[in-house]
Amino acid sequence: MAHLIELRLLNNTSTLNVEMGTTLLEVLQKTDIVQPYPFLVARVNNAYKYLNYRICKPITVEFLDLRDFEGYRVYQRTLSFVMQRASLEVFPGRKLRIRHSLGNGFYAEFDDRKPLSVEDTALLKERMAAIVKEDIAITRSKRLSEEVSAEYAAYDFDDRVALLTTRPQLYRTVNHLGTMPGYFFGVLAPSTGYVPHFDIAPYCNGFYVALPARTNPEQISTMVNHDKMFEIFHEYQRWIDIMGVPTIGDLNRRVMEGDASELIKIAEAFHELKIASIARMIAEANEERGVRMALISGPSSSGKTTFSKRLGVQLRVRGYDPVLIALDDYFVDRDKTPLDEDGKPDFEALEAIDLATLNDHLKRLSAGESVEIPRYDFITGKRQWHEKPLKLTDRSILIMEGIHALNPRLTPGIADGKKFKIYISCFTSVAMDNFSRIPTTDNRLLRRTIRDNASRGHNALRTLAMWSSVRRGEEKHIFPYQENANVMFNSSLFYEISVLKALAEPLLREVPDTVPEYGEARRILKLLENFTPIEPDEIPPTSLLREFIGGSSFKY
Repeated sequence: MAHLIELRLLNNTSTLNVEMGTTLLEVLQKTDIVQPYPFLVARVNNAYKYLNYRICKPITVEFLDLRDFEGYRVYQRTLSFVMQRASLEVFPGRKLRIRHSLGNGFYAEFDDRKPLSVEDTALLKERMAAIVKEDIAITRSKRLSEEVSAEYAAYDFDDRVALLTTRPQLYRTVNHLGTMPGYFFGVLAPSTGYVPHFDIAPYCNGFYVALPARTNPEQISTMVNHDKMFEIFHEYQRWIDIMGVPTIGDLNRRVMEGDASELIKIAEAFHELKIASIARMIAEANEERGVRMALISGPSSSGKTTFSKRLGVQLRVRGYDPVLIALDDYFVDRDKTPLDEDGKPDFEALEAIDLATLNDHLKRLSAGESVEIPRYDFITGKRQWHEKPLKLTDRSILIMEGIHALNPRLTPGIADGKKFKIYISCFTSVAMDNFSRIPTTDNRLLRRTIRDNASRGHNALRTLAMWSSVRRGEEKHIFPYQENANVMFNSSLFYEISVLKALAEPLLREVPDTVPEYGEARRILKLLENFTPIEPDEIPPTSLLREFIGGSSFKY
Protein backbone atom coordinates (compact mmCIF):
# COMPACT_ATOMS: atom_id res chain seq x y z
CA MET A 1 0.00 0.00 0.00
CA ALA A 2 1.36 3.42 -1.01
CA HIS A 3 2.34 5.76 1.78
CA LEU A 4 0.36 9.00 1.44
CA ILE A 5 1.62 12.40 2.56
CA GLU A 6 -0.45 15.50 3.17
CA LEU A 7 0.26 18.58 1.06
CA ARG A 8 -1.30 21.99 1.70
CA LEU A 9 -1.38 24.08 -1.48
CA LEU A 10 -1.57 27.80 -0.81
CA ASN A 11 -2.27 28.81 -4.42
CA ASN A 12 -5.84 27.50 -4.20
CA THR A 13 -6.04 26.75 -0.44
CA SER A 14 -6.56 23.05 -1.06
CA THR A 15 -5.23 19.97 0.71
CA LEU A 16 -3.97 16.93 -1.21
CA ASN A 17 -2.74 13.48 -0.26
CA VAL A 18 0.10 12.36 -2.51
CA GLU A 19 2.36 9.35 -2.64
CA MET A 20 5.81 9.63 -1.10
CA GLY A 21 8.34 10.52 -3.76
CA THR A 22 5.90 12.53 -5.89
CA THR A 23 7.55 15.57 -7.47
CA LEU A 24 6.11 19.07 -7.33
CA LEU A 25 5.79 18.97 -11.12
CA GLU A 26 3.55 15.91 -10.81
CA VAL A 27 1.47 17.75 -8.21
CA LEU A 28 0.98 20.62 -10.65
CA GLN A 29 -0.30 18.20 -13.29
CA LYS A 30 -3.00 17.03 -10.87
CA THR A 31 -4.25 20.49 -9.89
CA ASP A 32 -6.58 22.88 -11.67
CA ILE A 33 -4.81 26.14 -10.87
CA VAL A 34 -5.57 28.78 -13.51
CA GLN A 35 -2.20 30.38 -14.23
CA PRO A 36 -1.27 32.95 -16.93
CA TYR A 37 2.47 32.27 -16.64
CA PRO A 38 4.39 29.05 -15.96
CA PHE A 39 5.42 28.32 -12.38
CA LEU A 40 9.20 28.41 -12.01
CA VAL A 41 9.91 27.67 -8.35
CA ALA A 42 8.08 26.59 -5.21
CA ARG A 43 8.17 27.82 -1.65
CA VAL A 44 8.10 24.57 0.35
CA ASN A 45 7.75 24.97 4.12
CA ASN A 46 8.96 28.52 3.47
CA ALA A 47 12.15 27.45 1.66
CA TYR A 48 12.69 27.78 -2.10
CA LYS A 49 12.77 24.45 -3.92
CA TYR A 50 13.20 23.16 -7.48
CA LEU A 51 10.00 21.95 -9.14
CA ASN A 52 11.50 18.45 -9.38
CA TYR A 53 11.72 18.35 -5.56
CA ARG A 54 10.39 15.01 -4.27
CA ILE A 55 7.92 15.05 -1.39
CA CYS A 56 8.90 12.87 1.55
CA LYS A 57 7.17 14.62 4.45
CA PRO A 58 4.07 16.80 5.05
CA ILE A 59 4.56 20.17 3.37
CA THR A 60 2.94 23.50 2.70
CA VAL A 61 3.57 24.67 -0.87
CA GLU A 62 3.18 27.88 -2.82
CA PHE A 63 4.13 27.90 -6.50
CA LEU A 64 5.67 31.12 -7.84
CA ASP A 65 5.99 32.54 -11.37
CA LEU A 66 8.20 35.30 -12.74
CA ARG A 67 6.03 38.04 -11.20
CA ASP A 68 7.48 37.08 -7.82
CA PHE A 69 11.00 38.38 -7.09
CA GLU A 70 12.39 34.86 -6.63
CA GLY A 71 10.55 33.59 -9.70
CA TYR A 72 12.12 36.39 -11.71
CA ARG A 73 15.58 35.42 -10.48
CA VAL A 74 14.91 31.81 -11.55
CA TYR A 75 13.95 33.01 -15.03
CA GLN A 76 17.13 35.08 -15.32
CA ARG A 77 19.39 32.29 -14.05
CA THR A 78 17.87 29.73 -16.40
CA LEU A 79 18.12 32.00 -19.42
CA SER A 80 21.75 32.76 -18.63
CA PHE A 81 22.44 28.99 -18.53
CA VAL A 82 20.86 28.69 -21.98
CA MET A 83 22.95 31.61 -23.20
CA GLN A 84 26.15 30.04 -21.88
CA ARG A 85 25.59 26.87 -23.86
CA ALA A 86 24.55 28.77 -26.99
CA SER A 87 27.63 31.03 -26.84
CA LEU A 88 29.96 28.01 -26.61
CA GLU A 89 28.38 26.60 -29.74
CA VAL A 90 28.11 29.81 -31.78
CA PHE A 91 31.38 31.43 -30.68
CA PRO A 92 33.76 28.58 -29.74
CA GLY A 93 37.02 29.67 -28.18
CA ARG A 94 35.62 32.98 -26.88
CA LYS A 95 34.89 33.36 -23.16
CA LEU A 96 31.63 35.12 -22.32
CA ARG A 97 30.91 37.04 -19.12
CA ILE A 98 27.65 38.46 -17.79
CA ARG A 99 28.90 41.80 -16.56
CA HIS A 100 25.92 43.26 -14.72
CA SER A 101 22.16 43.75 -14.59
CA LEU A 102 20.71 46.53 -16.69
CA GLY A 103 17.04 47.48 -16.77
CA ASN A 104 14.92 44.35 -17.27
CA GLY A 105 17.88 42.24 -18.34
CA PHE A 106 21.64 42.03 -18.27
CA TYR A 107 24.71 43.08 -20.22
CA ALA A 108 27.25 40.52 -21.42
CA GLU A 109 30.49 40.71 -23.37
CA PHE A 110 33.36 38.46 -24.42
CA ASP A 111 36.76 38.72 -22.78
CA ASP A 112 38.29 40.04 -26.00
CA ARG A 113 35.73 42.91 -25.82
CA LYS A 114 35.22 42.81 -29.59
CA PRO A 115 31.82 44.32 -30.40
CA LEU A 116 29.14 42.04 -31.79
CA SER A 117 27.33 42.87 -35.01
CA VAL A 118 23.58 42.65 -35.50
CA GLU A 119 24.23 39.43 -37.41
CA ASP A 120 26.28 37.99 -34.51
CA THR A 121 23.55 38.67 -31.96
CA ALA A 122 20.94 37.28 -34.34
CA LEU A 123 22.90 34.00 -34.56
CA LEU A 124 23.17 33.81 -30.77
CA LYS A 125 19.47 34.55 -30.32
CA GLU A 126 18.57 31.93 -32.92
CA ARG A 127 20.63 29.25 -31.17
CA MET A 128 19.20 30.18 -27.76
CA ALA A 129 15.68 29.96 -29.15
CA ALA A 130 16.47 26.52 -30.58
CA ILE A 131 17.77 25.31 -27.18
CA VAL A 132 14.60 26.62 -25.54
CA LYS A 133 12.45 24.87 -28.13
CA GLU A 134 14.27 21.57 -27.52
CA ASP A 135 13.08 21.81 -23.90
CA ILE A 136 16.27 20.22 -22.58
CA ALA A 137 16.07 19.02 -18.98
CA ILE A 138 18.19 20.86 -16.41
CA THR A 139 19.40 18.37 -13.84
CA ARG A 140 20.97 18.79 -10.43
CA SER A 141 23.12 16.39 -8.42
CA LYS A 142 25.77 16.20 -5.69
CA ARG A 143 29.20 15.01 -6.75
CA LEU A 144 32.66 14.80 -5.28
CA SER A 145 34.27 18.23 -5.54
CA GLU A 146 37.26 16.89 -7.44
CA GLU A 147 34.93 15.43 -10.08
CA VAL A 148 33.00 18.69 -10.41
CA SER A 149 36.25 20.65 -10.64
CA ALA A 150 37.46 18.36 -13.43
CA GLU A 151 34.22 18.92 -15.36
CA TYR A 152 34.57 22.70 -15.04
CA ALA A 153 38.21 22.52 -16.13
CA ALA A 154 37.23 20.53 -19.23
CA TYR A 155 35.02 23.47 -20.28
CA ASP A 156 37.69 26.03 -19.29
CA PHE A 157 35.44 27.36 -16.51
CA ASP A 158 38.44 28.52 -14.45
CA ASP A 159 36.27 31.00 -12.52
CA ARG A 160 34.25 28.13 -11.05
CA VAL A 161 37.34 26.05 -10.34
CA ALA A 162 38.69 29.02 -8.34
CA LEU A 163 35.51 29.18 -6.26
CA LEU A 164 35.69 25.45 -5.45
CA THR A 165 39.37 25.75 -4.55
CA THR A 166 38.95 28.66 -2.14
CA ARG A 167 35.87 27.26 -0.35
CA PRO A 168 36.70 23.52 -0.20
CA GLN A 169 33.98 20.97 0.50
CA LEU A 170 33.96 17.21 -0.05
CA TYR A 171 30.79 17.28 -2.16
CA ARG A 172 29.39 20.01 -4.40
CA THR A 173 26.07 20.56 -6.10
CA VAL A 174 26.34 20.81 -9.87
CA ASN A 175 23.72 21.56 -12.53
CA HIS A 176 23.79 20.17 -16.05
CA LEU A 177 22.22 21.44 -19.24
CA GLY A 178 22.78 18.38 -21.37
CA THR A 179 26.42 17.53 -20.71
CA MET A 180 27.50 21.10 -19.89
CA PRO A 181 28.06 21.65 -16.15
CA GLY A 182 27.13 24.82 -14.33
CA TYR A 183 26.70 26.25 -10.86
CA PHE A 184 24.07 28.82 -10.07
CA PHE A 185 23.36 30.48 -6.77
CA GLY A 186 19.71 29.51 -6.40
CA VAL A 187 16.96 27.52 -8.08
CA LEU A 188 16.74 26.87 -11.84
CA ALA A 189 13.70 25.96 -13.92
CA PRO A 190 13.19 22.23 -14.69
CA SER A 191 14.08 22.65 -18.37
CA THR A 192 15.03 25.19 -21.03
CA GLY A 193 11.45 25.42 -22.30
CA TYR A 194 10.47 27.58 -19.32
CA VAL A 195 12.25 30.70 -20.64
CA PRO A 196 10.89 31.33 -24.15
CA HIS A 197 10.61 35.11 -23.96
CA PHE A 198 13.74 37.21 -24.40
CA ASP A 199 15.48 39.44 -26.89
CA ILE A 200 19.08 40.36 -27.70
CA ALA A 201 20.59 43.51 -29.21
CA PRO A 202 24.18 44.74 -29.67
CA TYR A 203 25.24 47.19 -26.97
CA CYS A 204 28.61 48.82 -26.30
CA ASN A 205 31.30 46.11 -26.60
CA GLY A 206 28.87 43.26 -26.10
CA PHE A 207 25.13 42.80 -26.11
CA TYR A 208 22.04 43.39 -24.01
CA VAL A 209 19.75 40.48 -23.12
CA ALA A 210 16.22 41.70 -22.42
CA LEU A 211 13.88 39.72 -20.18
CA PRO A 212 10.14 40.13 -19.65
CA ALA A 213 9.33 42.88 -17.17
CA ARG A 214 8.56 41.40 -13.75
CA THR A 215 5.54 43.64 -13.25
CA ASN A 216 4.39 43.26 -16.87
CA PRO A 217 5.61 39.95 -18.35
CA GLU A 218 4.08 40.77 -21.74
CA GLN A 219 6.60 43.59 -22.16
CA ILE A 220 10.10 42.99 -23.54
CA SER A 221 12.26 45.85 -24.75
CA THR A 222 15.89 46.06 -25.87
CA MET A 223 15.79 49.85 -25.53
CA VAL A 224 18.32 50.64 -22.80
CA ASN A 225 17.78 54.03 -21.17
CA HIS A 226 20.42 53.64 -18.49
CA ASP A 227 23.51 55.09 -20.16
CA LYS A 228 24.83 56.84 -17.04
CA MET A 229 24.31 53.78 -14.86
CA PHE A 230 25.94 51.58 -17.48
CA GLU A 231 29.04 53.77 -17.51
CA ILE A 232 29.34 53.54 -13.71
CA PHE A 233 29.00 49.76 -13.85
CA HIS A 234 31.55 49.56 -16.62
CA GLU A 235 34.07 51.88 -14.99
CA TYR A 236 33.99 49.90 -11.75
CA GLN A 237 34.12 46.58 -13.60
CA ARG A 238 37.23 47.66 -15.51
CA TRP A 239 38.81 48.71 -12.23
CA ILE A 240 38.20 45.44 -10.37
CA ASP A 241 39.44 43.52 -13.41
CA ILE A 242 42.68 45.47 -13.11
CA MET A 243 42.68 44.73 -9.37
CA GLY A 244 42.33 41.03 -10.20
CA VAL A 245 39.18 40.40 -8.12
CA PRO A 246 36.30 40.05 -10.64
CA THR A 247 34.89 36.91 -8.96
CA ILE A 248 34.46 35.54 -5.44
CA GLY A 249 37.12 32.92 -6.11
CA ASP A 250 39.64 35.63 -7.00
CA LEU A 251 38.67 37.71 -3.95
CA ASN A 252 38.87 34.70 -1.62
CA ARG A 253 42.31 33.82 -2.95
CA ARG A 254 43.62 37.34 -2.25
CA VAL A 255 42.17 37.27 1.27
CA MET A 256 43.70 33.85 1.97
CA GLU A 257 47.06 35.15 0.73
CA GLY A 258 46.92 37.95 3.36
CA ASP A 259 46.04 40.83 1.00
CA ALA A 260 42.83 41.96 2.74
CA SER A 261 44.48 45.04 4.25
CA GLU A 262 45.74 46.23 0.88
CA LEU A 263 42.37 45.58 -0.78
CA ILE A 264 40.58 47.66 1.85
CA LYS A 265 43.00 50.57 1.45
CA ILE A 266 42.74 50.62 -2.34
CA ALA A 267 38.94 50.33 -2.39
CA GLU A 268 38.57 53.16 0.13
CA ALA A 269 41.04 55.35 -1.78
CA PHE A 270 39.01 54.81 -4.95
CA HIS A 271 35.87 56.03 -3.14
CA GLU A 272 37.68 59.10 -1.85
CA LEU A 273 38.95 59.92 -5.34
CA LYS A 274 35.42 59.73 -6.80
CA ILE A 275 33.86 61.82 -4.00
CA ALA A 276 36.54 64.49 -4.42
CA SER A 277 35.80 64.54 -8.15
CA ILE A 278 32.07 65.07 -7.50
CA ALA A 279 32.87 67.91 -5.09
CA ARG A 280 34.92 69.54 -7.84
CA MET A 281 31.98 69.23 -10.26
CA ILE A 282 29.65 70.90 -7.75
CA ALA A 283 32.12 73.74 -7.23
CA GLU A 284 32.33 74.27 -10.98
CA ALA A 285 28.51 74.24 -11.26
CA ASN A 286 28.34 76.81 -8.45
CA GLU A 287 30.72 79.12 -10.28
CA GLU A 288 29.14 78.62 -13.71
CA ARG A 289 25.41 78.74 -12.95
CA GLY A 290 25.03 79.52 -9.27
CA VAL A 291 24.18 76.01 -8.05
CA ARG A 292 23.71 76.01 -4.28
CA MET A 293 21.87 72.73 -3.77
CA ALA A 294 23.17 69.17 -4.13
CA LEU A 295 20.42 66.52 -4.20
CA ILE A 296 21.46 62.95 -3.40
CA SER A 297 19.09 60.10 -4.21
CA GLY A 298 19.40 56.34 -4.16
CA PRO A 299 17.63 53.21 -2.96
CA SER A 300 17.58 51.90 0.58
CA SER A 301 21.00 51.21 2.16
CA SER A 302 22.96 52.69 -0.72
CA GLY A 303 25.00 54.78 1.73
CA LYS A 304 23.43 58.18 1.03
CA THR A 305 23.97 59.53 4.54
CA THR A 306 27.69 58.82 4.82
CA PHE A 307 28.25 59.84 1.20
CA SER A 308 26.63 63.23 1.91
CA LYS A 309 28.86 63.72 4.95
CA ARG A 310 32.02 62.81 3.03
CA LEU A 311 30.93 65.06 0.19
CA GLY A 312 30.53 67.84 2.75
CA VAL A 313 34.13 67.31 3.89
CA GLN A 314 35.38 67.60 0.32
CA LEU A 315 33.34 70.77 -0.23
CA ARG A 316 34.88 72.28 2.91
CA VAL A 317 38.31 71.58 1.44
CA ARG A 318 37.22 73.77 -1.46
CA GLY A 319 36.13 76.60 0.82
CA TYR A 320 32.40 75.96 0.92
CA ASP A 321 30.08 75.73 3.92
CA PRO A 322 27.98 72.58 3.38
CA VAL A 323 24.64 72.30 5.20
CA LEU A 324 23.15 68.78 5.38
CA ILE A 325 19.46 67.88 5.46
CA ALA A 326 18.15 64.28 5.50
CA LEU A 327 14.74 63.80 3.88
CA ASP A 328 14.05 60.98 6.35
CA ASP A 329 13.82 63.64 9.05
CA TYR A 330 10.77 65.04 7.22
CA PHE A 331 8.82 61.79 7.51
CA VAL A 332 5.28 62.29 8.74
CA ASP A 333 4.57 60.61 12.08
CA ARG A 334 4.30 56.84 11.58
CA ASP A 335 0.53 56.74 12.22
CA LYS A 336 0.07 59.15 9.27
CA THR A 337 2.25 57.18 6.82
CA PRO A 338 0.37 56.15 3.64
CA LEU A 339 -0.31 52.45 3.12
CA ASP A 340 0.85 50.27 0.23
CA GLU A 341 -1.22 47.74 -1.73
CA ASP A 342 -0.81 45.21 1.09
CA GLY A 343 -2.08 47.64 3.69
CA LYS A 344 1.38 48.13 5.21
CA PRO A 345 3.10 51.49 5.84
CA ASP A 346 4.68 52.67 2.57
CA PHE A 347 7.79 54.56 3.69
CA GLU A 348 8.97 54.72 0.05
CA ALA A 349 5.96 56.81 -1.09
CA LEU A 350 6.60 60.50 -1.71
CA GLU A 351 3.55 61.20 0.48
CA ALA A 352 5.46 59.74 3.45
CA ILE A 353 7.38 63.04 3.38
CA ASP A 354 5.88 66.22 4.85
CA LEU A 355 6.30 68.14 1.58
CA ALA A 356 4.63 71.33 2.79
CA THR A 357 6.99 71.72 5.76
CA LEU A 358 10.03 70.78 3.71
CA ASN A 359 9.37 73.30 0.94
CA ASP A 360 8.51 76.01 3.48
CA HIS A 361 11.89 75.41 5.15
CA LEU A 362 13.74 75.48 1.81
CA LYS A 363 12.07 78.74 0.88
CA ARG A 364 12.96 80.33 4.21
CA LEU A 365 16.55 79.06 4.09
CA SER A 366 16.95 80.50 0.58
CA ALA A 367 15.71 83.84 1.92
CA GLY A 368 18.45 83.83 4.55
CA GLU A 369 16.25 82.94 7.53
CA SER A 370 17.17 80.64 10.41
CA VAL A 371 15.10 77.48 10.44
CA GLU A 372 14.60 74.81 13.11
CA ILE A 373 14.55 71.54 11.22
CA PRO A 374 13.01 68.24 12.41
CA ARG A 375 14.73 64.98 13.36
CA TYR A 376 12.79 61.74 12.92
CA ASP A 377 13.06 59.13 15.66
CA PHE A 378 12.86 55.70 13.99
CA ILE A 379 12.27 53.96 17.31
CA THR A 380 9.18 55.95 18.32
CA GLY A 381 8.07 56.90 14.81
CA LYS A 382 7.67 60.51 15.93
CA ARG A 383 9.23 63.79 14.84
CA GLN A 384 11.52 65.73 17.15
CA TRP A 385 13.24 69.08 16.62
CA HIS A 386 16.87 70.13 16.50
CA GLU A 387 17.80 72.67 19.15
CA LYS A 388 20.27 74.46 16.85
CA PRO A 389 18.62 76.16 13.84
CA LEU A 390 20.13 76.10 10.34
CA LYS A 391 21.08 79.15 8.34
CA LEU A 392 22.75 79.44 4.95
CA THR A 393 25.70 81.74 4.25
CA ASP A 394 27.04 83.08 0.96
CA ARG A 395 29.38 80.08 0.77
CA SER A 396 26.76 77.48 1.73
CA ILE A 397 25.91 74.45 -0.39
CA LEU A 398 22.72 72.76 0.81
CA ILE A 399 23.15 68.97 0.62
CA MET A 400 19.82 67.15 0.78
CA GLU A 401 19.77 63.35 0.72
CA GLY A 402 16.90 60.90 0.50
CA ILE A 403 15.26 58.40 -1.80
CA HIS A 404 13.05 61.05 -3.45
CA ALA A 405 15.72 63.69 -3.96
CA LEU A 406 15.66 63.41 -7.79
CA ASN A 407 11.86 63.46 -8.04
CA PRO A 408 10.89 66.88 -9.52
CA ARG A 409 7.76 66.90 -7.33
CA LEU A 410 9.92 67.11 -4.21
CA THR A 411 11.30 70.62 -4.83
CA PRO A 412 9.00 72.28 -7.40
CA GLY A 413 9.89 75.80 -6.23
CA ILE A 414 13.59 75.52 -7.14
CA ALA A 415 14.74 75.91 -10.75
CA ASP A 416 16.25 72.75 -12.19
CA GLY A 417 19.39 74.57 -13.25
CA LYS A 418 20.10 75.48 -9.62
CA LYS A 419 20.26 71.83 -8.53
CA PHE A 420 23.19 69.42 -8.81
CA LYS A 421 21.72 65.92 -8.85
CA ILE A 422 23.57 62.80 -7.67
CA TYR A 423 22.37 59.21 -7.82
CA ILE A 424 24.09 56.71 -5.53
CA SER A 425 23.62 52.97 -5.28
CA CYS A 426 25.50 49.84 -4.36
CA PHE A 427 26.27 48.34 -7.77
CA THR A 428 27.84 45.05 -6.70
CA SER A 429 30.70 44.26 -9.04
CA VAL A 430 32.31 41.08 -7.70
CA ALA A 431 30.51 38.08 -9.23
CA MET A 432 30.00 34.49 -8.11
CA ASP A 433 31.56 33.52 -11.42
CA ASN A 434 31.39 34.65 -15.04
CA PHE A 435 27.70 33.74 -15.34
CA SER A 436 26.32 34.17 -11.83
CA ARG A 437 25.93 37.75 -10.75
CA ILE A 438 25.33 38.80 -7.15
CA PRO A 439 22.23 41.02 -7.26
CA THR A 440 22.87 44.54 -6.01
CA THR A 441 19.68 44.18 -3.99
CA ASP A 442 21.28 41.35 -1.98
CA ASN A 443 24.22 43.56 -1.07
CA ARG A 444 21.87 46.32 0.08
CA LEU A 445 19.70 43.85 2.00
CA LEU A 446 22.76 42.67 3.94
CA ARG A 447 23.66 46.25 4.80
CA ARG A 448 20.13 47.08 5.89
CA THR A 449 19.69 43.92 7.97
CA ILE A 450 22.79 44.74 10.01
CA ARG A 451 22.03 48.45 10.36
CA ASP A 452 18.35 47.98 11.23
CA ASN A 453 19.30 45.60 14.01
CA ALA A 454 21.91 47.92 15.47
CA SER A 455 20.22 51.31 15.15
CA ARG A 456 16.49 50.77 14.68
CA GLY A 457 15.78 47.83 16.96
CA HIS A 458 14.63 45.56 14.11
CA ASN A 459 15.44 41.88 13.88
CA ALA A 460 16.22 40.26 10.52
CA LEU A 461 12.67 38.95 10.18
CA ARG A 462 11.23 42.46 10.31
CA THR A 463 13.73 43.75 7.76
CA LEU A 464 13.01 40.85 5.40
CA ALA A 465 9.25 41.28 5.84
CA MET A 466 9.52 44.91 4.71
CA TRP A 467 11.94 44.26 1.85
CA SER A 468 9.43 43.40 -0.91
CA SER A 469 7.52 46.60 -0.15
CA VAL A 470 10.80 48.55 -0.17
CA ARG A 471 11.71 47.12 -3.56
CA ARG A 472 8.29 47.84 -5.05
CA GLY A 473 8.63 51.39 -3.78
CA GLU A 474 12.06 51.72 -5.38
CA GLU A 475 10.74 50.53 -8.74
CA LYS A 476 7.96 53.08 -8.54
CA HIS A 477 9.52 56.09 -6.82
CA ILE A 478 13.31 55.96 -7.31
CA PHE A 479 14.51 54.08 -10.38
CA PRO A 480 12.41 56.11 -12.88
CA TYR A 481 14.38 59.25 -11.93
CA GLN A 482 17.92 57.86 -11.73
CA GLU A 483 18.95 59.01 -15.21
CA ASN A 484 18.01 62.59 -14.22
CA ALA A 485 21.25 62.68 -12.22
CA ASN A 486 24.19 64.83 -13.26
CA VAL A 487 26.51 62.16 -11.90
CA MET A 488 26.26 58.66 -10.40
CA PHE A 489 28.32 57.13 -7.63
CA ASN A 490 28.85 53.44 -6.88
CA SER A 491 28.91 52.95 -3.11
CA SER A 492 29.87 49.28 -3.41
CA LEU A 493 33.18 48.17 -1.90
CA PHE A 494 34.39 44.97 -3.51
CA TYR A 495 35.54 43.56 -0.18
CA GLU A 496 32.40 44.37 1.82
CA ILE A 497 30.35 41.15 1.66
CA SER A 498 33.37 39.36 3.13
CA VAL A 499 33.04 41.75 6.10
CA LEU A 500 29.23 41.70 6.32
CA LYS A 501 29.23 37.88 6.41
CA ALA A 502 30.08 37.45 10.10
CA LEU A 503 27.65 40.18 11.19
CA ALA A 504 24.70 39.05 9.07
CA GLU A 505 24.83 35.28 9.56
CA PRO A 506 23.69 35.13 13.21
CA LEU A 507 20.85 37.58 12.49
CA LEU A 508 19.60 35.58 9.49
CA ARG A 509 19.79 32.29 11.38
CA GLU A 510 17.26 33.66 13.88
CA VAL A 511 14.54 33.75 11.20
CA PRO A 512 12.25 30.76 11.98
CA ASP A 513 10.99 28.35 9.34
CA THR A 514 7.41 29.21 10.31
CA VAL A 515 7.39 32.43 8.24
CA PRO A 516 7.61 33.09 4.47
CA GLU A 517 10.78 35.16 4.99
CA TYR A 518 12.65 31.99 5.99
CA GLY A 519 13.30 31.16 2.33
CA GLU A 520 14.95 34.50 1.70
CA ALA A 521 17.05 34.20 4.86
CA ARG A 522 18.24 30.75 3.77
CA ARG A 523 19.04 31.98 0.28
CA ILE A 524 21.23 34.80 1.60
CA LEU A 525 22.95 32.46 4.08
CA LYS A 526 23.86 30.15 1.20
CA LEU A 527 25.33 33.13 -0.67
CA LEU A 528 27.48 34.05 2.33
CA GLU A 529 28.89 30.52 2.55
CA ASN A 530 30.95 31.30 -0.56
CA PHE A 531 32.93 34.15 1.01
CA THR A 532 36.14 33.97 3.02
CA PRO A 533 35.53 36.37 5.93
CA ILE A 534 37.48 39.60 6.46
CA GLU A 535 37.84 41.21 9.89
CA PRO A 536 36.69 44.86 9.92
CA ASP A 537 39.63 46.17 11.99
CA GLU A 538 41.32 48.09 9.16
CA ILE A 539 38.20 49.68 7.70
CA PRO A 540 38.62 53.44 8.25
CA PRO A 541 36.06 55.23 10.47
CA THR A 542 34.97 57.40 7.53
CA SER A 543 34.16 54.41 5.29
CA LEU A 544 30.68 54.17 3.80
CA LEU A 545 30.53 50.67 5.22
CA ARG A 546 30.78 52.03 8.76
CA GLU A 547 27.26 53.45 8.35
CA PHE A 548 26.03 49.86 8.48
CA ILE A 549 28.50 47.96 10.66
CA GLY A 550 29.14 50.68 13.23
CA GLY A 551 32.31 52.45 14.30
CA SER A 552 31.85 55.51 12.09
CA SER A 553 33.47 58.79 13.09
CA PHE A 554 30.48 60.65 11.62
CA LYS A 555 27.45 61.50 13.73
CA TYR A 556 24.11 60.27 12.41
